[in-house]
Amino acid sequence: MNRLNSLQWALASASALVLAACSPATAAQSGAPQGPPSVQTLTVQLTTVPNAIDLSGRARAFAEAEIRPQVTGIVAERLFTEGEAVKKGRALYRLDALEYASAVESAKASLMRAEAAAGSARTTAARYERLAAINAVSQQEYEQANAEAKQAEADIALQRAQLNRAQIDLGRTRITAPISGQIGRSDVTAGALVTQNQANAMATVVQLDPINIDLTASAVRLLSIRQQIASGKIATVDGTIPVTVLFEDGTAYAHPGRLEFSEVSVDEAAGTVAVRVVVPNPDGLLLPGMFLRASFSAGAFENVVTVPQSLVSRTAKGEPSVLVVADDNTVERRVVTVDGQSGNAWIVSSGLAAGDKLITSNLQSIETGMTVTTVPASESAEGTPANAGARGGIQ
Repeated sequence: MNRLNSLQWALASASALVLAACSPATAAQSGAPQGPPSVQTLTVQLTTVPNAIDLSGRARAFAEAEIRPQVTGIVAERLFTEGEAVKKGRALYRLDALEYASAVESAKASLMRAEAAAGSARTTAARYERLAAINAVSQQEYEQANAEAKQAEADIALQRAQLNRAQIDLGRTRITAPISGQIGRSDVTAGALVTQNQANAMATVVQLDPINIDLTASAVRLLSIRQQIASGKIATVDGTIPVTVLFEDGTAYAHPGRLEFSEVSVDEAAGTVAVRVVVPNPDGLLLPGMFLRASFSAGAFENVVTVPQSLVSRTAKGEPSVLVVADDNTVERRVVTVDGQSGNAWIVSSGLAAGDKLITSNLQSIETGMTVTTVPASESAEGTPANAGARGGIQ
């Protein structure tokens, strides 16, 4: 009896499940057609975007001088502190000068001897001139005395030159800074022997205010920049082009620089040209070797659209394109022309018109020709690009 009741209960449960599956509500849910997918859109508006040319490079010292001895000697004293600022002409090292001071005294004595000999020779020549006038000596003897006087004068000039050279060498025992700047590490100490014009520098002085920034631009880019300067699209101030310097993290440097073109030839291997920017560096914040970016204005792009970079993809031909919603609510792929970059957005000069609806969501799940429903991106917190509309190009 219990087995019969259990069988009846199981049949009743199965019947209930079948009836529930065939109920009108369930049938309606499973058989109802799905509506078109919903996408978020941004409405395109034309705008004007400044055309900023950005180049990157590294800082270089404005001037650099390696300190080398011009005479051989023992370093008697170092006269600076490593890392400090030094002025042009300041003494940096003092060499033992006893030998060179002795050479100066020797040269002075040789000069005095030459002057004495010259005085005697001049007196003899004058006496022979008077004697030759009365035929007391031969003409040959007079000419010989006159020649000896001239040789004595020449010897004076030679000994004076030797004295000057000895004094110069003595002065070079005091090694001075050839330029103003900041001096680095000293590679010699007191007691070290240094030799004339040695290969290794004793120290290096670099001028960091102002400082150079050597940038790299392609030859084509440089030609375009020169053409824009010639046409007036790149503004100049007092004949120079002001440049904004940016650190690696994007922070702007407080002092603007000026653009200069230093190289006159193209690197054949890379097809690039070195462009130099000179920047004031009164606080010493910029250091040689630091990676920096330089930006300067080249007019503006008018009637363009700024599109977030994440919304631009490439076609099979490599052309940049975006997805828009056509008037009949179908998805359309639009090929666009990109003329540059503005922050995190591409500058699109053609392919989009004012009022176009740019799709910003479900980009991976929708296809060209698919019918969709649109929701303005501003009405939803999800999927809206953080920078959409920030530049006024898309709203």
